[in-house]
Amino acid sequence: MPVSNQPDATHPPRFIAETSFHVRYAETDAMGIIHHASYIVYFEEGRSSYARQRGTSYADFERQGFVLAVTEIHARYIKAVRYDQRITVRTWVTELKSRTVTFDYEIIDAESGELFVTGQSKHICLNREGQIAVLPRNWRDWAAQ
Repeated sequence: MPVSNQPDATHPPRFIAETSFHVRYAETDAMGIIHHASYIVYFEEGRSSYARQRGTSYADFERQGFVLAVTEIHARYIKAVRYDQRITVRTWVTELKSRTVTFDYEIIDAESGELFVTGQSKHICLNREGQIAVLPRNWRDWAAQ
């Protein structure tokens, strides 16, 4: 069941970014379903959309001299997605520390809300020299909301 954006005793309110699109033919495999690696790209699109919906972008982050390197990524495939299905990627921050951020994801059918994939990615902030760095204040501020 998809995550609810409604607060309750166990889940405080949080910002959830949603972005929807049709699955492209190039993302399918020989079995006619979406290749498993494509979901990781969808997670990336979800993160980019999250940043844009919070009033910034990954490009802005890089212009500030930082990158978010992936340190872990997980996907749980529940049901196959097929070519031309309209899907929604839901993205939210589940953990924020001074140098790291964790995003969770759901990929659902854009019409019915049926759950296809859940996932999580963990990231560490690096500066231009590739050294671990503190996340910029503006990123920590919007991610913490």
